[in-house]
Amino acid sequence: MQNNLLKIDYEKFQLENGLEVILYQDLSVPLVAANIWYRVGSANEKPGKTGFAHLFEHMMFQGSQNVPKEGHFRFIQEAGGTLNGSTSLDRTNYYESVPADYLELLLWLESDRMGFLLPALTQEKLDNQKDVVMNERRQRYDNQPYGLAWEKLFSNLFTPEHPYSWPTIGWMEDIEKFELNDVRNFFETYYSPANATLVLGGNFQKDTAKKLIEKYFSGIKSGRDIPDLFAHEQKLHEAKKIIHEDNVQLPRLYLTWHSDKMFGLDDASLDILSELLSSSKNSRLQKKLLFDTQTAQDVSSFQYSANLCGSFIIISTAKPGITLEQIKEDILIEINKLISNGVDEDELIRAKNSIKSSYIYSLQKLDTIVDHLNHYNFYLNEPDSLIYDIERYEKVTAEDVINAAKKYLLKPYVELNIIPKTK
Repeated sequence: MQNNLLKIDYEKFQLENGLEVILYQDLSVPLVAANIWYRVGSANEKPGKTGFAHLFEHMMFQGSQNVPKEGHFRFIQEAGGTLNGSTSLDRTNYYESVPADYLELLLWLESDRMGFLLPALTQEKLDNQKDVVMNERRQRYDNQPYGLAWEKLFSNLFTPEHPYSWPTIGWMEDIEKFELNDVRNFFETYYSPANATLVLGGNFQKDTAKKLIEKYFSGIKSGRDIPDLFAHEQKLHEAKKIIHEDNVQLPRLYLTWHSDKMFGLDDASLDILSELLSSSKNSRLQKKLLFDTQTAQDVSSFQYSANLCGSFIIISTAKPGITLEQIKEDILIEINKLISNGVDEDELIRAKNSIKSSYIYSLQKLDTIVDHLNHYNFYLNEPDSLIYDIERYEKVTAEDVINAAKKYLLKPYVELNIIPKTK
């Protein structure tokens, strides 16, 4: 019975141009939500030409052939809806929700920027958004305390040609060199129906929705063949230590290991490992660093998994007067204790319940459900994989967690120390 409650009823089909469509009907809500995943992220870029996927997160809201600049925002917000977009290593996502009466508006807007963005893509718009992205990079990365941490970690964890070695926003020198022809080519290659999945959820009649989707999307050309994405397996032969001076008050430690990919054999075990290490006051690293030794302001850990591979990350900010070396030593001691002494069954159950409850809680929002469908479709080719996902964690044993810690966290790692600037 519990599994039936978590089962998501959907219908999936494909248009002749290759667009995947997933319909999720819920007549109990007064809304409709559209969620499009394009199978393109920063990993599809090349060294020297980074930042294109994130640029289009901006450009896709700058108007298309039949929608004026900023019109997408205006139409949705005037209808009482919400909208946004996001870019990751592996995909770009655009999503909106509106009152159910505005279904046709929603589909028209999404189809117009999928099929008719290029006629409205001018040098003036590109220059404007290039400035916006450069300012965003300055504010969120270059001039933000600890803002360069992620790119310093991943550019050292991966070799320079690896698709995950550059930041999602792109390198500043690449952003400055954006050219209109390169931007157009990137769009023509990746932003086509054959490289996208549309999830439509909420209060609609399926026949009506299908007719509108056919009306607005079927005439869009399928686009070019998508280049294969390939990456050599990454391995650190020795630990790397990077010290970066920044405009911060307190030093912060980052430890990062290579780990398993999204839905890989060890992915769930590593998620549970991160729960055991840092998810609550009873977790091992919080108990040690925040309460027993009181050496850290905070500590967190997580399994950051993506399509090609993953990384396991631990972050801790030191209290005044405490060295990062002292915190690192305590972290490594706790990891070795877990490996040597094992995992208590009660803490394993708590970790599983915490993960499971967060999944179930996420089903309260329509926007999250349709994103789940796209997420599972992208990585597993089965939109209704929530039960499978939860069962991955249910099957994890204490021995699985210990073996995952041995397999990944006893290997060389990247250590980043962000410390206050010396005067």
